[in-house]
Amino acid sequence: MDSNPQSCENPEIKSTEEQTQNQNQVSQSPFATASLSLSSLPPTLPTQFFIQPKILSLFSAQSPSKVKVPTQASSISHLSLSSTSPSPSKLSFKSTFANNPLQSPLSLGPRRPLDPSNGAAIRRASIVWFRNDLRVHDNECLNTANNESMSVLPVYCFDPRDYGKSSSGFDKTGPYRATFLIESVSDLRKNLQARGSDLVVRIGKPESVLVELAKAIGADAVYAHREVSHDEVKAEEKIESAMKEEGVEVKYFWGSTLFHVDDLPFKLEDMPSNYGGFRDKVKGLEIRKTIESLDQMKGMPSRGDVETGDIPSLTDLGLNPAATMAQDGRPSVSASMAGGENEALQRLKKFAAECKAQPYKGSKDGSQETIYGANFSCKISPWLAMGCLSPRFMFDELKKTANRTVSAISKKNDGGSGSPDTQMNWLMFELLWRDFFRFITKKYSNAKVGTAPATACTGALA
Repeated sequence: MDSNPQSCENPEIKSTEEQTQNQNQVSQSPFATASLSLSSLPPTLPTQFFIQPKILSLFSAQSPSKVKVPTQASSISHLSLSSTSPSPSKLSFKSTFANNPLQSPLSLGPRRPLDPSNGAAIRRASIVWFRNDLRVHDNECLNTANNESMSVLPVYCFDPRDYGKSSSGFDKTGPYRATFLIESVSDLRKNLQARGSDLVVRIGKPESVLVELAKAIGADAVYAHREVSHDEVKAEEKIESAMKEEGVEVKYFWGSTLFHVDDLPFKLEDMPSNYGGFRDKVKGLEIRKTIESLDQMKGMPSRGDVETGDIPSLTDLGLNPAATMAQDGRPSVSASMAGGENEALQRLKKFAAECKAQPYKGSKDGSQETIYGANFSCKISPWLAMGCLSPRFMFDELKKTANRTVSAISKKNDGGSGSPDTQMNWLMFELLWRDFFRFITKKYSNAKVGTAPATACTGALA
């Protein structure tokens, strides 16, 4: 800006060409930052200086051509503009106005796009509701919330309805399963803390806890994975109803099976009710790629001052810790199975290495001797059930170990001349069985009375 004293005394004698140049600089930079000092700004400025060109065009019929600047601005001495965006036409902004621009200066910030098909919305704060997905790897729900939000609040609820006695008099959740769950939640908290976040833990009904937390932090959305059982589906309906009253969006994802529910070649209500029919229809179906775990997460919301809470003990859940001890006072065999994502990944790595290293043996009569021996299985089911391990990640790791593409469908025996790869094919075959039971449970979780039951018999009619 010209530092000539004459022009400072009478700023209104600026040429039209200089004003036009300044207007063009502002309109070409939606991220432009204006720095004003109080010595040489004219009493009036073009409205384009305060309003974006697109917004101005909407009100051009009624808006004045100039905006009055308060007398406090009489000492403005310079105007500097800097641009940080080369393509303003592809971005969307909101503007903040005030009667006195010195008290509330112009601010340009991103807002959610008006086009609902554009998923690049930036949310102020979001909640990630962990359920049977206690992991950070291959977690679409967690990754999406982190990418779409400025801050993320991870939450796990110990629902009191999952504990106590059933109508038959048995524990709804026994002490061994509860111990495994507590360890898994504790491990998830450590993994989140290592990525700059944390885990909020509560004992209470999710539809009450999540609403309370959403109000506290001003959450825009809740992210969660869908489940399949009747009670879990009912819980989802309660969450949606409660959040709808608060104006909070609920976004559900699918991440508990080898095949994604949206990729099935049939509608879930039309799924074959026997395993043989299901296997034939999904044969050759592509498995989605594993989602990489986040190296760093968005921080926790600062609003609300939410405490993370303590992870409960068995006593807090109404269970007797003595039930997990053997009669001689030593921990039982089940106590050696520690819960958590880290333990699951170590077990998978060890199992895959053993499968590859174990020499295959075939008997003289053509029958096969399993490589598992006394172990008879990989024993990874508990971690799959809690979501500490993703079935897709398990598939990928075993495929890498085998050093070739492994089919999810077991291949026919070639007369006894098998290999360790055949044994891993068998494991993929078992994962497909697991998918069948997950999908069939989802199909009938809201089934009407009188529907045909599912059967695992391959010869049964659907």
